[in-house]
Amino acid sequence: MKKAILLPRKFIQGRGVAAEVGGLAASFGTKAVVLWGQKARAAVNEAVLSSLAAAGVEVVELAFCGETTKAEAQRVADAAQGAAVVIAAGGGKCIDAAKGGAIFAKLPFIVLPTVASNDAPTSACTVWYDEAGVCIGFDLWPVNPDYILVDTDVIAAAPVRLFKAGIGDALATWYEADINRQSRAVTCSGGVATLTALALAKLSRDIIFEHGLKAIADVEANVVTPAVNAVVEATTLLSGVGWESGGLATAHALANAFPALPETHGLFHGEKVSFGLVAQLCIDDDIDPDLVEDTVAFLVQAGLPVCFADMGIEGVSADRLLAFATDTAGEGSFTGNHPREITGRDLYDALVSADVLGKRIKAELA
Repeated sequence: MKKAILLPRKFIQGRGVAAEVGGLAASFGTKAVVLWGQKARAAVNEAVLSSLAAAGVEVVELAFCGETTKAEAQRVADAAQGAAVVIAAGGGKCIDAAKGGAIFAKLPFIVLPTVASNDAPTSACTVWYDEAGVCIGFDLWPVNPDYILVDTDVIAAAPVRLFKAGIGDALATWYEADINRQSRAVTCSGGVATLTALALAKLSRDIIFEHGLKAIADVEANVVTPAVNAVVEATTLLSGVGWESGGLATAHALANAFPALPETHGLFHGEKVSFGLVAQLCIDDDIDPDLVEDTVAFLVQAGLPVCFADMGIEGVSADRLLAFATDTAGEGSFTGNHPREITGRDLYDALVSADVLGKRIKAELA
């Protein structure tokens, strides 16, 4: 049985670290392509551009198109001809597109997440979408990002809803990794989960339980505190390594499939993972019922989706929901990483059960 783990070259987190990008980029050469969206550019352009200029690095700026399509990644690769490094500043989709472009151009890449909404920054993976925002698959790259710079001043200034979404995404990491541990499934690393990956996934969950609610309150106040620092590390580094080398299961199978339901298009990835996790807890044969209750209660307190109404799918018919569940549990699904077969009917039942569970706990905590 082969074990494997994937790790980024270097992870840097703290106040003002976006200003370190120039020296890191200059270690590769004197020209960089920077991909960022309008909001990300507004958040970090002063620090990034002045740092690159001070280091003598020429910049080619690209505005992110908004979706992680293969065409967008190819556009980055084409713009990077003659460059030494690709830099991504933004959220998960922008980061994933830049990863793909860097790989296509055979260049190193640096990641500056401007939100802590997901655990994409550390991974050697790009999740692809079509122009309509529907997930169409993913690619595993041979290397992780060379450098990740997480500027906590920038993270704390971003909308708190995005911070909450990152918590929803990361909280599922240990639960999914534990499913893969039970089944000895091969993860994105090319081997079964190492003890290190499982420990990091569990540490991510424990930090979120301990500090998550305070960190949310602190980000609402736009301040950086020990709680915020701990949770940002959990949602970016620990969860990133934990999912990639620990494995995924039903929570992410559902999250990636939900865009097929137009009612969910206004939700962030981590919000979809949140409800996907509740459904996974309702399908897991081997989990402590008290942990299920505690986990869903935490998601409710964090303001994350736990029922159909939160997801905007309360009006979806049983027939549509069963067809969605059947497609989601089809061949190649992450539901296949469970120790037993998960059928479309199993997944449908879990979704309905999750709705009942989530509504009950919301009512109890109201």
